[in-house]
Amino acid sequence: MHKEEQKLRQYAKIYICTIIAGLAVSGLTAFPLETEMAYLVKHVEILPISLQLWLGEIYHALKMTNLHYPFLSYGTDWLAFAHLMLALLFIGPLKDPLKNKWVIDFGMICCIAIIPLAIIAGNIRHIPIFWQMIDCSFGILGIIPLILCRINIKKIEILEAHYGLCR
Repeated sequence: MHKEEQKLRQYAKIYICTIIAGLAVSGLTAFPLETEMAYLVKHVEILPISLQLWLGEIYHALKMTNLHYPFLSYGTDWLAFAHLMLALLFIGPLKDPLKNKWVIDFGMICCIAIIPLAIIAGNIRHIPIFWQMIDCSFGILGIIPLILCRINIKKIEILEAHYGLCR
């Protein structure tokens, strides 16, 4: 393997690990929502008042829902599970980015799709616009390492084609 290709593969692995970590953290933190929100509400003094009020409303809704209708939290358990399964999906490109570049493409499509979902569903569900923008930021930030990874995969393909012809 050419030295440049090794470097590109190493960077691709770093980008993919970033995505795996982000998905895993998102998944794991979706399970204990009420506990997390209770902590957050107690420590929000530094946030703008509108955000403090919104977080307080979310906590109250979660607490009341879990008290009276705990089965509804099963939906967020499935959301958490989906994040963890998506994180596992990226193990393929971690092992062989060229054979599994479709996973990177899939991830980029998902990141783009976050934006209309957040805006459309956010409006339907009466989510404040600032929170919709926070949700959109996950797609915007998530696509960056995926694009960088895809660029590296393209460069690896070019190097392999070049060195394959030279052998």
